[in-house]
Amino acid sequence: MAVLPIRIMGDPVLHSPAAVVEEIDDDIRRLVADMFETMDAAPGVGLAAPQVGVPLRIYTYAYVDDDDEPWRGVLINPVLWMAPLEPGEPDPDLEAEGCLSFPGERFPLRRSERVLVTATDLDGADVRIEVDGWRARIMQHEFDHLDGILYVDRLSDRDWKTVQKIAKKRGWGRAGVSWMPGVDDLEG
Repeated sequence: MAVLPIRIMGDPVLHSPAAVVEEIDDDIRRLVADMFETMDAAPGVGLAAPQVGVPLRIYTYAYVDDDDEPWRGVLINPVLWMAPLEPGEPDPDLEAEGCLSFPGERFPLRRSERVLVTATDLDGADVRIEVDGWRARIMQHEFDHLDGILYVDRLSDRDWKTVQKIAKKRGWGRAGVSWMPGVDDLEG
């Protein structure tokens, strides 16, 4: 297993739809193991394959549920269904979101409160996850990565302008920029 560099906003792999995984083989298993190690080192609660430069429909996640039970998993070729989005402005305290591909920053973003995700796991078994709240946010965020969408792409115009200023100042927004968890300090 290895910690992989995480691509930053502007790298083409982050802004293009990922391909379907045709076969779960040893290369995919190794990738997933590396993704878990990278996600943990970052640290993060989710990581999509495009974030480590691999344009495949895979993401890992880790969270603690309402009963303090830890959940870790991988979703391959996921399909996402969302409850209708509640209208209104996002709460900056309760709906702030961050991303390993735009590290060190958080912005408010309204997400659906409930989701259903179906996928397969590393053994090719069917997976069905119904979650709400913070866990639903994780699923939507990671699924977006598979469609070439970063959460900053969904922000209000005012926040989007701030994102552009930050990216320019840090030299982001172009191909080939990445950071290495455990090595680089990108906290602003």
